[in-house]
Amino acid sequence: MNAFITYMFLGISLSAPIGPINAAQLDKGARFGFTHAWLIGLGAMCADLLYMLLIYFGLAHFLSTPFMKTFLWMFGCFVLIYTGIDTLKNVKQPPATSSSEIQSSVSSFRSGFIMALTNPLNILFWLGIYGSILAESVQSYGLIQVLWHSSGIFAGILMWDIVMATLASSFHKFGNRTTLQTISGIAGLSLIGFGIYFGYQAFRQLTD
Repeated sequence: MNAFITYMFLGISLSAPIGPINAAQLDKGARFGFTHAWLIGLGAMCADLLYMLLIYFGLAHFLSTPFMKTFLWMFGCFVLIYTGIDTLKNVKQPPATSSSEIQSSVSSFRSGFIMALTNPLNILFWLGIYGSILAESVQSYGLIQVLWHSSGIFAGILMWDIVMATLASSFHKFGNRTTLQTISGIAGLSLIGFGIYFGYQAFRQLTD
């Protein structure tokens, strides 16, 4: 159990730093409530699971090729800047309802999945930290322990997802219109800022 808790805190430490996912969760939660913020995180967690499986099945070398890293930096740049601009455009719009809200639920999950999938910083975590955990666990304990440690990481990610969704939805419930617009504006600018950073990294990959 101690090992599970240790890896759960590792999952929290992966999710806690302010990044594109947290910014998107704050925006969606403030405008639409808990479910949409939670779906952003759930989509990101599904992308994390995909990377974990790729590393487990020995495909880590494909993710670390210069072409793949450059592609992800560039595509991540496009996704983040597009999402940030779209967020800023919708700052003054009231939350949608009925069929538009259902469509937004799907959009929330998809946005989280794509942002996490195209975030090379995620790849660095899974290749570096999880790769070493996988190697040590397989060598020392076997497959069951690998699954136990991995479950701890995902429990931590899920816990942080719920915390962020709860925090974001509190703004939706108790914040006034100005507060919600401010949060969405900051989130949009943050996403654009991360997109510019991703674009800079892609440029460095191309010129190195």
